[in-house]
Amino acid sequence: MTIRIATTMDLGAWVDLRAQLWPDTSRNVHHDEAQAILATTPTQSVAFLDFDSGARGFVEASLRHDHVNGCDTSPVAFVEGIYVRLDLQGSGIGRALLEAVKSWAQERGCSELASDAHLENVASHAFHTALGFDETERVVFFRKQL
Repeated sequence: MTIRIATTMDLGAWVDLRAQLWPDTSRNVHHDEAQAILATTPTQSVAFLDFDSGARGFVEASLRHDHVNGCDTSPVAFVEGIYVRLDLQGSGIGRALLEAVKSWAQERGCSELASDAHLENVASHAFHTALGFDETERVVFFRKQL
């Protein structure tokens, strides 16, 4: 397992993985968002990739200075997205990616790591619980067209 901070050389593979996690977003948007992360790495955001004869997974994290639900400190390191190829889920890659984020966050003085998942994403809930996250709250968003 080789976990390292993503660079511009990784954009193609990283965008491919992002498209698997967030398939409703265009490749151009994924590319632009990845470049935006690289522009602030490692001070405000970071992306780690796992490589072994190709990209196998990624995690993106940022420092959030605003209120983070369920957290008491600021800044809070926040997992913006994590993905491991479907055929490799359960192999320890996700755990290793989160360990890299944890180290990055601690180096920046964070004492809390937060994340979120959609209510229906029970696989993500189980993943977070298995890695020591505590569920803090559940939210349903509402909208009214004006």
